[in-house]
Amino acid sequence: MAPNVKEDAWKVSGISRTYPSYRQHMPITGESWLEGKNADDEAEGLWRINDKLYDLTDFAARHPGGAFWIKSTRGTDITELFESHHIEERARGMLSKFEVRQASKPRNYKFTLKDDGFYMTLKRRVREKLRKLDYTPTKKTEFLHLGILISVFLFSWLGTVLDSLLIRSLAGLALCWVATATHNYFHQRDSWRMYTFNLTLMNFRSWRISHALSHHVYSNSLHDLEMSMFEPFMCWVPGRQYASKMQRWVSVVISPVVYVVLFQTQIILRLVLSLVKRNLLHWDDLIGLSLPTFLYLSTGVGLKASLVSWQIIVAIGSFIFGFVGLTAAHHDPRILHDGDAQRKDFDWGLYQLDTIIDRGDIKWSDLLVLTHFGEHALHHLFPTLDHGVLKHLYPELRQTMKEFDVELREINHWGHIKGQNQQLLRMDKNPLAPGSKKFK
Repeated sequence: MAPNVKEDAWKVSGISRTYPSYRQHMPITGESWLEGKNADDEAEGLWRINDKLYDLTDFAARHPGGAFWIKSTRGTDITELFESHHIEERARGMLSKFEVRQASKPRNYKFTLKDDGFYMTLKRRVREKLRKLDYTPTKKTEFLHLGILISVFLFSWLGTVLDSLLIRSLAGLALCWVATATHNYFHQRDSWRMYTFNLTLMNFRSWRISHALSHHVYSNSLHDLEMSMFEPFMCWVPGRQYASKMQRWVSVVISPVVYVVLFQTQIILRLVLSLVKRNLLHWDDLIGLSLPTFLYLSTGVGLKASLVSWQIIVAIGSFIFGFVGLTAAHHDPRILHDGDAQRKDFDWGLYQLDTIIDRGDIKWSDLLVLTHFGEHALHHLFPTLDHGVLKHLYPELRQTMKEFDVELREINHWGHIKGQNQQLLRMDKNPLAPGSKKFK
């Protein structure tokens, strides 16, 4: 039977020629996202950058950032990833060694990265700035991360020994902050710090896919795995085909519950899929058990009390992580989501600014910037840079925005909380493209 074209007409993404394949199969995971991307990206089993195909197989083991980035992206289009993860020109100079041929079909994605466009202009200025920059702030970031990590174990121990919900809440906050601070290291070369993310029961490998490979490149689109993974419980894409009005109201009501079980759901899903489909577990998943083991061996309260205390801490940390993460920068009716009218200029950097309203209330604190996804626009544009460095790049960003007549929007956290709930309820697509009207 021929497909009903009229019924499927709504299955369109504003940033690509095709509707993402991974959304047509459940459950949605990082692995299914990569499989769908292999089917959609016209990379012919190789690595695609613009309209050329490269074979990076032999380079994976020598990749300075780690083999993960090369092995995981085989068979996909890595154009935007390549540009945003390599600020210096050295990587570009090496590409010719691995070139195989021209791609036989056009790119699936509509983004542009023209030399005289917004992103590449900004990138050149940032490159020059970084050559003169003092990188001492990265040491502060490392110190903050280590201090937060130690506080997880300290507060967990005290909360368990004293049977104090207040101190366990501080431990949960510290656990959340470990996750958000470790996010700084997801995009960088492999280090021991990325493994600390697994204390949450989530796994840094899965989040490198959903966050670094998917969300950072295709923010707020149907290709954004971090949006799709929450459906049908929470849906930010406007349009009744994605969620009815009733479903959207339910999502607002149940969102706190979703936050609470976020950490535990990730490990349970990977356990179930490993049993019924294929193994998604790694040796470092055992890191998640180091906290309850520490509590059992050091507190003397017994196994049951240690496990109960641990789960309380995990649930509190999960709630804070979900609450902070999903109200950080991306969801507000004034922010571009797939289906809304888009700029005529599909410059990838402009698209990133259109999908973000930054938090202006935390810029005064390096700790809050690190733990609450601060400097969000610059982080999306240059994800491999330490959060401590990003604040020094505002002169270059403002100069480039002025030349291209764009703005960096900012509100406080309360504005984001309200905006996220309004976005969950939004049914209608914005007919006005970003840049047509200044944000007030």
